[in-house]
Amino acid sequence: MKTDSIFYRMFLDFPDSFFELIERPDARVSNYRFTSQEVKQLAFRLDGLFLPLDNLENLPFYLVEVQFQKDEDLYYRLFSELFLYLRQYKPLSPWQIVVIYPSREIEREHPQQFADLLSLSRIKRIYLDELANDETPSLAIAMIKLVTESESQAVNSAKILIKQAQRELSDRLVQKNVIDLIETIIIYKLPQKSREEIEAMLELQDLKQTRFYQEAFGDGIEQGIEQGIEQGIEQGIEQGIEQGINLQKLKTIPLLQDLGLTPQQISERLELTLDTVLNYLAQQQQ
Repeated sequence: MKTDSIFYRMFLDFPDSFFELIERPDARVSNYRFTSQEVKQLAFRLDGLFLPLDNLENLPFYLVEVQFQKDEDLYYRLFSELFLYLRQYKPLSPWQIVVIYPSREIEREHPQQFADLLSLSRIKRIYLDELANDETPSLAIAMIKLVTESESQAVNSAKILIKQAQRELSDRLVQKNVIDLIETIIIYKLPQKSREEIEAMLELQDLKQTRFYQEAFGDGIEQGIEQGIEQGIEQGIEQGIEQGINLQKLKTIPLLQDLGLTPQQISERLELTLDTVLNYLAQQQQ
């Protein structure tokens, strides 16, 4: 089961679940957007980031890591990514790290290297099997627990959650997204079952024919188109800026060479590959 993608989709579609999980249910979710971000220097991507909107300096940003497999390198990677991100983006907001484990036995601490860092209040480690056993958990926490439930219990729990979502969520698009997410969790848990079989198990056939659900589906398509256009424009602007910067870097290569810098020194100064520098110099000599 691709657990991390399930959690990241949950945090994207239903961000209240993250803030309840870290015991900050009073946080204004509207002040944040959940995203991923590339750290270009080493070409890696931070998959889970809750970033405050409009550079609100009084709110922290959260770096989220979901770890369901033993990984000896996790904290080596996580802290290096954090500090490279800070160096590159220099965010105004203070940082917080949240690592989500199914249980403590998965974690690999390496106390000789990271004990002091892991003791900081800025770092929160959550072990899902230690969450309080509330008889009436919130929808958000119950959805998170659904990810870790056994196959034999998950379907019944999912049916209860679907009814809870129908009762508690008045926004039809949010309700549809949550129900779809619950269905997706069960699909991942029962890969041998078809989608039609799972719809029947969860008693979703009649629900998906209701006007409420159909209108929410239409809202979702419209919102998806708007977001796609917006993201496409933003991506085009970003790519254009990046291409412009790279072009200016290329034009600077001959000047640096005239100043006596070697191709290796130029590549380091301009943050270009050595091959790019050498190819550009070769083209200029033709």
